[in-house]
Amino acid sequence: MLTAYLGLGSNLGDRLAFLRGGRDSLFNRFDIVLLRASSVYETAAVGGPADSPPFLNAVLEVETPLTPRELLAACLAVEDEFGRTRSTPWAPRTLDIDLLLYGGAVVNEAGLRIPHPRLHERAFVLTPLNELAPDLLHPLLLKNIRTLTDELPLIVRPAPLRLSW
Repeated sequence: MLTAYLGLGSNLGDRLAFLRGGRDSLFNRFDIVLLRASSVYETAAVGGPADSPPFLNAVLEVETPLTPRELLAACLAVEDEFGRTRSTPWAPRTLDIDLLLYGGAVVNEAGLRIPHPRLHERAFVLTPLNELAPDLLHPLLLKNIRTLTDELPLIVRPAPLRLSW
């Protein structure tokens, strides 16, 4: 069993219901165990159309015997289950599930990059990840999540929403 971190986001429809449904589907359909979940954060959309609605984002710490490729396939299957379409890059979406980290693995294959290639640049990922694992080391940058979060401009760091999810 390995520990992995998954980033969840939604900016269409009932965003919180999509996050809850995606989380629950991962654990009900696949050999994935939830260890901890971050708070939910609301953030402006990054990239994509200028009028994109804001996202709800969270990070899950999970344990699984699945390989990185199998875990990615599970995430994509759950996205499909919740109506995710891929019309254009960074388009609004019902549910997005990113494989952020998988143990200390570094993977650079077609369609699969671990750690997530933009993890260290994104407050909507780093902030909830820092809530769960501030001392976790980024396997390429060799900095912990706390340091990477501290290096973000203060203006872009989201505050958690007080939501039960």
